Parts: sequence; structure tokens; C-alpha cells
Amino acid sequence: MPATAIFQPAAVLALWTLLVLFLIPFRRFRAAAAKRVTAEDFRFGESARVPADVSVPNRAWMNLLEAPVLFYVACMIWYAIGQVTDLVVAIAWTYVGLRIAHTLVHVTYNNVFHRLSVFALSNIALTIFWILLAVALWSAPAT
Repeated sequence: MPATAIFQPAAVLALWTLLVLFLIPFRRFRAAAAKRVTAEDFRFGESARVPADVSVPNRAWMNLLEAPVLFYVACMIWYAIGQVTDLVVAIAWTYVGLRIAHTLVHVTYNNVFHRLSVFALSNIALTIFWILLAVALWSAPAT
């Protein structure tokens, strides 16, 4: 497996994050056109008057900028140390799939228990990703 394979799931997650970013103005403009919000509702972020369906994409986007930073960093380290394996890439794809599932739950029906379950599973995948990376780093021969 080429070491660059680790960047495929990272690229998909980055593109997904950008897609969610574009959902924010879409929902806001649609709500403004329906007179459900005004520009003043966003003067200092989002006021309490902003309906949940309008504010949720922004929170989902923030979620995609928090823990995934650790994923992106780990992908770069895996590539740098040249130890990308099928298992490593499979865990990376699992993490990305779970993050996408988390976002889909969040921006659609938003069941908290379903969202939490997928979020927890994604964090377990990320933890395994980092544990394997730590083992690879500490077991690598000194140069």
C-alpha cells in the first residue's frame, strides 16, 4: 500500500467539512428569506432567537474542526514515518465514516443518543489510531 493512501480519508473528511461549512449560509439565508431570522440574530454569533435547524449546521461544523485535528496530525505523522499499513488506512476510513455519520445524524433528525453513540465510536477509532501510532513511534529503530 502506498503511504499516500493515508491522505485519501483525510481528504474526504476535509471535503466533508467544507460541505458542512456551505450548509451554514444555505440554512441561514433560507431562514432569513422566510423571515425566521434577521441579520441582527448573527451580530455576535448566533442569538437565542436562531431556530435549532439553522444553528445546528454551525455546531456540526465546529465538531468537524475539533477532534479531527488530531486525526489530520496523525495522518501526517503516519506518512512521515513511512509505516502506513492496510490496518492504519482501514482505521482512518472507519474514523471518517463515523464522523460523517455523526454529522448526518446531527444535521438531520438529531437524536442525541444516536449522535452520542456515533461520536463515542469515532473517538474510540481515533484513540486506537493514536495508540497504534505511539507504538509505531516508540518501537521504531533509533536513527
